[in-house]
Amino acid sequence: MRRPAPAAALAIALAAGLLLAQAPAPAGFGGGRELQRLTGQRFEENCSGCHGAPGTAGRAPNLFDARLLAQRSDEDLFRTIKAGISGAEMPAFGEVLPDAQIWQLIAWLRLEADNAQPRPQFVADPDGAEIASEAQKFRIRVVARGLETPWGIAALPDGRLLVTERPGRLRLITADGRMTTVAGTPAVWERQDAGLMDVAIDPDFARTGWVYLSLVELLPGYQLPPPPVLKPGERPPNHPSMTVIVRGRINPAGQWVDQQILYRAPLDRYTPSGVHYGSRLAFDRQGRLLFSIGERGDMKNAQDLSTPLGKLHRINRDGSIPAGNPFAGKPGALPSILSYGHRNPQGLAFDAQGQLWEAEHGPSGGDEINLITPGGNYGWGVVSMGIQPGINAREAPGMIAPAAYYTPTIAPSGIMVYRGSRYPGWAGNLFVAALSGQQLRRLVIDGSRITHQEVLFKAYGRVRAVTTDRDGHILALVQQPTGQGTGQPLSASTPGLVIKLEPLP
Repeated sequence: MRRPAPAAALAIALAAGLLLAQAPAPAGFGGGRELQRLTGQRFEENCSGCHGAPGTAGRAPNLFDARLLAQRSDEDLFRTIKAGISGAEMPAFGEVLPDAQIWQLIAWLRLEADNAQPRPQFVADPDGAEIASEAQKFRIRVVARGLETPWGIAALPDGRLLVTERPGRLRLITADGRMTTVAGTPAVWERQDAGLMDVAIDPDFARTGWVYLSLVELLPGYQLPPPPVLKPGERPPNHPSMTVIVRGRINPAGQWVDQQILYRAPLDRYTPSGVHYGSRLAFDRQGRLLFSIGERGDMKNAQDLSTPLGKLHRINRDGSIPAGNPFAGKPGALPSILSYGHRNPQGLAFDAQGQLWEAEHGPSGGDEINLITPGGNYGWGVVSMGIQPGINAREAPGMIAPAAYYTPTIAPSGIMVYRGSRYPGWAGNLFVAALSGQQLRRLVIDGSRITHQEVLFKAYGRVRAVTTDRDGHILALVQQPTGQGTGQPLSASTPGLVIKLEPLP
């Protein structure tokens, strides 16, 4: 038969490969808007006559069926397209299509298939909802209401909770949901993604009383110009800002005292970008403090060891540099860097073996869950599982691939490895809070591999963080949805809750 046009035959390849698939293997891939548009145009011009378009049928299998796509991983699809299928009139398209274009079409199909799916109905008050997951039945209980864009959460030994709100408030919440505001916390720069972010307590909190915060500050000494007159729909301009790490104590009167600045970047690294600040806090077995800073929307920063942007950092609790840091003493490199090549890392968690897991946002797809090696390069700026203008490779020598990745995006934020006994079926599992995915996801870990995933819920809004209280119950921060279809800008500040997953027999 006549050889089909490349794009049309590529669609046939996908259909044949999907229909022959047997083994499920979840994966993901994503892309920038312009590349998605161009890929969609290529599909429409060459493939839609046979295979239909999103929401329509064609003579051949419709490739926008999410169930059909879920049967195969990206890697399986790529091999099928590149090598062809013997006996299915399906040639090897590796001869005519560059690898990058094959990946782009796979990504575009997954994104379009997801766009065609109905969105979950948002439940503003989930209190009392019962859920039977694969390994544990539980009930949702609302612990605290009346929060505004809750960002970070930490449990105190006396049973109270500390919760940050992005606009700049640190809240103390009692077991019965009563809430007060800690007075005198540092001023923050709140604009777009910026504000007060994570909170953590000292590993020896009972003795030291130290509480750690990550926040965004305006460039010290910077004079704000008069606010401009904005037209409807316009945003105010941004100004140079940066993630800062501080610690302090909360006295019996509920006041923030004894503040110390532990990490402040060189002032020439402050940037007016309003995105990708990070920023999560964690302590390792040696009591050292780890924190993340995003690349602030410029992917070149992630590969530059002279800037703190796009990196994980490790310092001692007093702000000094640990002797074992991989770049300490290296000319031109910041000594606090633990790993690099990160985009917007918002999740850090250690498992029982001391392994460090990290979660970061990808470019409209390609969100990553990584297992961190000190000194490791995780590729952003050079490679990505998502599609980014200027990046055409998914792997490169010396760059570490993610343990899992997602398309469509779920926007992973805070993560936690469960070590308690309240949920026997979840022991050792990795829990991932997701913003645009509006879900809490459970990942089964086997050594350095993720072997299974389950979405526990996805109806309660943007899930920002997950932790445990002193009794071993899982807590999560949720925020009313923003972004597409909500009437709210993606970075809008909206009401939020603290919820508990109450185990049931």
